[in-house]
Amino acid sequence: MRPAIIASTLVIVCSGLYIAAAETTERKDPGMTKAPEATIADRIAEFDRIPADRRRELDAFADMIRQARHGDQPARLVFICTHNSRRSHMSQIWAAVAAHHYGVKNIHTYSGGTESTAFNPRAVAAMERAGFGVEKTTDDMNPIYHVRFCDNRPAMTCFSKKFDGDPNPKADFAAVMVCGDADRACPVVPGATGLFAIPFVDPKASDGTPQEAETYDERCAQIAREMLYIMSRVDDRSPARPE
Repeated sequence: MRPAIIASTLVIVCSGLYIAAAETTERKDPGMTKAPEATIADRIAEFDRIPADRRRELDAFADMIRQARHGDQPARLVFICTHNSRRSHMSQIWAAVAAHHYGVKNIHTYSGGTESTAFNPRAVAAMERAGFGVEKTTDDMNPIYHVRFCDNRPAMTCFSKKFDGDPNPKADFAAVMVCGDADRACPVVPGATGLFAIPFVDPKASDGTPQEAETYDERCAQIAREMLYIMSRVDDRSPARPE
């Protein structure tokens, strides 16, 4: 059996607002490793790059998370894309990082696909370039990776699986589609209490081209920016944000 993913939870299927550097530094978790913290600061400074219509979608998602946490209940987020190979893993990891950064409690993140393949090595490399410590612990067709972003928290265990596969929750979770194909393939996700779509363009189109690394880095940055924006809207203690 695959080991459990250590993280917070909402199901997101593969489809910022500006905070001053001083505010970012003040809210900084001393346990966060240096490289991801620098990336976080860069992405927060890009909140104003999020288009107004996209921001409304992200605000609605933040509202859903806030409601799911009503009465100190955990919000289980499952990020879903077709193959659970690129966007869903990036979303799962960055959502956990963003919740940790903003001190949003009771968030559990997972990822899955409509089918199982592998955490794509190009996406893994993009996460490493973003500052994460990544350790590949098996060498098979669907390797297990341990992804670390914080010195005082266990690493997240990542591998490809179907959205209903272990260790993902089977009930009382929010399914978040991060790709259009998965959204169309899963109009209903068994066990989900809510379904939300925030699709991202698949970086796979650049595979094997000179633009490959740049495209993956751009998608990683976009997902980071938007997950940070979402979590900044969940926590009522977040600093004032311009509209």
